[in-house]
Amino acid sequence: MNHTRAEEIALAALDWLCAQDTHLPVFLAASGADAQDLRAQLVAPTGPDESLLLAVLDFILMRDDTVVACCSAQDLGFDQLAIAQAVLSGAAQMHWT
Repeated sequence: MNHTRAEEIALAALDWLCAQDTHLPVFLAASGADAQDLRAQLVAPTGPDESLLLAVLDFILMRDDTVVACCSAQDLGFDQLAIAQAVLSGAAQMHWT
């Protein structure tokens, strides 16, 4: 997966999260952000920064049920969020050999 596709998946995950009445408040509380911060990121000319996108992916990836719900809504394979998170964080480029 390339960086552009990883960003697209993360943006789709952010859209999904913003539509979740139960998960969005938990994400905002956990991240220390508020609705105004999130709106400012969404309307920024460059779009949401990568740290927000990573935080969204990290949050969704904490629970299997949110992964399944988000991926099902986006018609993504269940591994795609984790792959996107690895690409955006640079972990996909780590080699242990």
